[in-house]
Amino acid sequence: MSDSLMFNTDAYVLLETDRPEQILTPAEMAAKLQEIVTKFANELPIDVLAINGIENQVKYLLDTSCELDLAPGEYLQWYAVRLEK
Repeated sequence: MSDSLMFNTDAYVLLETDRPEQILTPAEMAAKLQEIVTKFANELPIDVLAINGIENQVKYLLDTSCELDLAPGEYLQWYAVRLEK
């Protein structure tokens, strides 16, 4: 059985096209993904589009993904991190 601490997330490292690396709280990361899901609503991957509701789509992305290709040459990547051992 895996340790539940393994799934704790203190923050996310966010990488965006032409922007410096950012450290976001889980709430900030969810807000960023909500913005992206809203802006690129018709261009999301099919598995994300199959989910009803923006909040559910954001939760799905946080739980199952770490990257979105937004347009040719544009990307959004995020990685969950723990700040303490």
